[in-house]
Amino acid sequence: MEEREIELTILMPCLNEAETLEICIKKAMSFLEDNNVDGEVLIADNGSTDGSQEIAIRNGARVVNIEQKGYGSALRGGSENARGRYVIMGDADDSYNFLNLMPFLEKLREGYELVMGNRFKGGIEKGAMPPLHKYLGNPVLSFIGRIFYPSDIKDFHCGLRGYNRAGDSESSVANDRNGVCQRNGCSGDLA
Repeated sequence: MEEREIELTILMPCLNEAETLEICIKKAMSFLEDNNVDGEVLIADNGSTDGSQEIAIRNGARVVNIEQKGYGSALRGGSENARGRYVIMGDADDSYNFLNLMPFLEKLREGYELVMGNRFKGGIEKGAMPPLHKYLGNPVLSFIGRIFYPSDIKDFHCGLRGYNRAGDSESSVANDRNGVCQRNGCSGDLA
């Protein structure tokens, strides 16, 4: 059976996220339904032992098992299995609002290859980021990133990001995301 391409894959890497996975999937599914977006929720499971896979399936998500361990492997494996023209990825720990993905999808529809969130613009809840990371680490590393990869991205380390899969045909998304951004345009500063 040939699988048809859809507009959007909402990708969540997962390793033992049973406590928060259901709410994340429900928010993502609501976003798709409320905005009439032809899409899917894809869980890239990296060996969960807490029932995360069953929770995902019960809530209507598609699950792919990623054998190679590690966060990057889960993202790469999920990206390789995505059916959407666009992929928006975010952690399954309920730290990102999957109900508010339209600014990302709109930028992707406009032709941007990469769209990144910005936790600083949207506000960081008290205690969610250590002060050293908030005031020194992330701002400094993001500044250095902008020196090497000129862009409007202010938070290089934000876990909520989207990209156009057509842009990853020349090389892997995980290895060339900033190069794709530099060549074809990117958008940062989305809360």
